[in-house]
Amino acid sequence: MNNLKKVGLSALAGSLAMFSANAVEYTVSGDAQVVYSSAEGNEAGAIGSNGKGLGMDTDLYFSAAGELDNGWTVSIFTALDMEASSTAINSSAQMTIGMGSLGTVQYNDISGSAANGIDDVLPKAYEEAWDGTSHAASSHAFGSSTQSGSVDYRTPSYSVGSGTTMSGAVTYDPNSGSGSASAGGVSGTSQSGHAVIVKLVSDTGLTVGGGFEDTEDLGTTIGAEAATAYALYSIGPVSIGYQQTYINASSNPTGTSTEGADTEAEGYAIAYTAGNVSVSYAVVNETAQAVGATAALLEVEMTAIQASYSMGAMTIGASMYETDNPEGVTGKYEETELSVSFAF
Repeated sequence: MNNLKKVGLSALAGSLAMFSANAVEYTVSGDAQVVYSSAEGNEAGAIGSNGKGLGMDTDLYFSAAGELDNGWTVSIFTALDMEASSTAINSSAQMTIGMGSLGTVQYNDISGSAANGIDDVLPKAYEEAWDGTSHAASSHAFGSSTQSGSVDYRTPSYSVGSGTTMSGAVTYDPNSGSGSASAGGVSGTSQSGHAVIVKLVSDTGLTVGGGFEDTEDLGTTIGAEAATAYALYSIGPVSIGYQQTYINASSNPTGTSTEGADTEAEGYAIAYTAGNVSVSYAVVNETAQAVGATAALLEVEMTAIQASYSMGAMTIGASMYETDNPEGVTGKYEETELSVSFAF
């Protein structure tokens, strides 16, 4: 038994030898937020959401990083949502390998893919415009099919002249639309997904980018496609942004070749930051297009007016949301949020 212990310890020491013990860093951080919400809507889907509420959200973040003998770096990150159910408490987890000038490889166990990171890049003082709506918004669906159980390759930034740099990333997910498999296991679907994104950053304050995502056909089930493009411009304390997204829906998940309704969305926003104060205004419109004999739904308009004020580790935030024609039918939904959050 003692010999077996020695063999096991020797193997463990050998596996850890690639790291410099002095170079490994471990950190634990977190935040806590108390939110007061008031909601009112006259469309059928929001009746159960009307009323007022006071709740808290607490998150803990664990990370560790080390350096290999060849100069590469390896880091891991895990986020825990302490108010979630026991099966959903782990809300984010990634492992990243930094290869210097060769770029970065990141395994996205739970969320964190490069494509999902650009689902909504509009400037904001509090949250996205679709965050406070009863409408099942699709405008931020880009990257959702390849966000978990996927691997990214991310290029470093390259100079392309005239004060402009370019970077990009590609994502592969062997089981699109589902969570990651356990180590050594397989997932219940073999429908793979892919995504590619690119970004150009100018020293004039202009940033443009976009991406494309698709899932492959599997039998009689037709894969889905999504595309997004955006432009951001910052000058002094002012930031403005515009983004378009198109979702080409997959076929009915029962396996028939019936197409789902495609969605077109566009959004714009402006934010102003002066010292510890930020204010923003954002509008996102989306429309479910006609499919077959089914007519297009009404255009959904989601707006948000927001403000935040930071005092060291404490931030006070406020947002007024309004949605016209939620779910593409006549109606209105309004929600107001006031929050106090602490980072520690």
